[in-house]
Amino acid sequence: MAEESEADFGTAYYRSRDPIKNFRIRVTIKRVTGLSLVPTFSGGGGVGLVGEDIPQAGPSHDNVEMRPIGSKQTNNNASTSPEVDDYTYKWQEKVFNQREIDLYSDAQNCFNPLDQKYHEEVVELRENGTRKTKRLFSYVDHDRFTNMDEQCLMTTSPTEQPSYLSERMTNVRRRKQRERRKERYADAGVFLPKSNLMVDVPTEEDKRATHVIDTPVQTMHIMADLASAEEKSTVTDEYVLCTIKYDAHGVLSVTPDFNHHRPAYTIITESGRRDTYEYTLSLASEKMSRREQDRESKMYKELYQRHTEYIGAMVGHEFEQVPTGMLRMCVFGEIVSAKNFEYDNLYVHFFVELPQYWSADRSQQLSGVTQTCATKEIDKEDVAFFSYPFEFEVFYKNEETSDNDVLPGLPQIFLEVLSIDSWLRYRTEGYGYITLPSTPGMHTLEVNTWRPAGRGANDDLRRFFIGGSPELEDPTYTSVPITYEGDKVISKFGFKTVTMGSVSLKLNILHQSQTFMDRATSRKRVGTLLDKLGGLSMQASVTSVLELFQRARKRMQAARETLAS
Repeated sequence: MAEESEADFGTAYYRSRDPIKNFRIRVTIKRVTGLSLVPTFSGGGGVGLVGEDIPQAGPSHDNVEMRPIGSKQTNNNASTSPEVDDYTYKWQEKVFNQREIDLYSDAQNCFNPLDQKYHEEVVELRENGTRKTKRLFSYVDHDRFTNMDEQCLMTTSPTEQPSYLSERMTNVRRRKQRERRKERYADAGVFLPKSNLMVDVPTEEDKRATHVIDTPVQTMHIMADLASAEEKSTVTDEYVLCTIKYDAHGVLSVTPDFNHHRPAYTIITESGRRDTYEYTLSLASEKMSRREQDRESKMYKELYQRHTEYIGAMVGHEFEQVPTGMLRMCVFGEIVSAKNFEYDNLYVHFFVELPQYWSADRSQQLSGVTQTCATKEIDKEDVAFFSYPFEFEVFYKNEETSDNDVLPGLPQIFLEVLSIDSWLRYRTEGYGYITLPSTPGMHTLEVNTWRPAGRGANDDLRRFFIGGSPELEDPTYTSVPITYEGDKVISKFGFKTVTMGSVSLKLNILHQSQTFMDRATSRKRVGTLLDKLGGLSMQASVTSVLELFQRARKRMQAARETLAS
């Protein structure tokens, strides 16, 4: 036995690239119950619930009988056949009901241009003598009902008035997009950009568009006038069957959704008759033919091609390209802070060291000094915030492509933290370095530092009283100096140091190369290029993968031996 399901009155959202003017919706409404299914008195005198004569019964009501449900009515005004009304709406199509026809027939009831327009349409409708529907009608975007429906009231009181903010938000939701016109400069033959970055004299529309994040929508209500034929139609007899909204992004919302395979929606009137109606919603838009689909696809391709050409014209042809076989690395960095150092009033001296095959333009500033910053205790740590920005760009080009044994490293940033007090006593607080990451993006790095230790108490006393401390002749000694010609690993045995604080860095790295644009061989070439730039990190990752493979292989061999035994 089939199970009956309740109708879903939720909102459904659809997205379409077709113009909204092609939208069609078919509405069918039918009265399924009325006085024909309501039990009535039957008898010979008086007037019954449906106009039948019943006897004047006494308190006992012995002669009163109830007519069985479904029996034939004797009322000639009621009809046993169901009342069906069917109509297919276009988008923003105005259909009048009897109340609106009576209202707009009189020119004295028209107070604005919209009322005057409706008056002319109603007069023309009366001259033709035909109505499109009997019960169905609609409210479009400019009608008063749409404005009242979008007001947000806080209580159910009939005397409540909408707030100032509610009225303004309604105007924002209902604003229309302005048409963009092609304008030209007076002298130059170029197009103006479609969006102005700065508006000197903003209008009210500009304020609503920029100060409030909301999407303009158009609304349409499909209504039903469920008043009886004997009574005059009023506002209380109007019921909303469907609400349709369409925004500027091509999103169509339908409340409730189309029926599809679901049962019909049900409405019970609030009048004394308590009539029950069922209605269905279905999409009636015409389907595109194959020729129209091909034509639309071709049109969109041309539109995208023109948009691409427009973007290219806006950018220009002076966009700097990197020569073939070269990588450009743009670094936008910031020295954020330094913490846990011995003395106060810190400043940082930094410089960039370029290894083999790396180069930089002479105009690039590869070194700098921050301002002096006093420390502040935060979470029991002395922190100095610099927020010192810097930027540079370097180039990599390996002309010796046949030498596969050489794995050049990445540029390194060397840091030297110093302090100065009110007596102009300088002290070296620490040395550190960081290797630039091989992957583009944003990186937050923490650089730990150290300083050379003194030979004894004399050096410590000199550092405390008159300033000065042991310094490195070559700051790159914190890593492997470029001038070092020995083994790959430098021995620092016997060199005494003191652990100091740390420096926090933020780096935003950008890579640019024509290799990235070659789709056919991008995977091979880019992989080889980045692997060479990765240096030891690439070797470490390969080694870790091999170790995991060996462990998995040993576990598999042990499992096989266990199964064999």
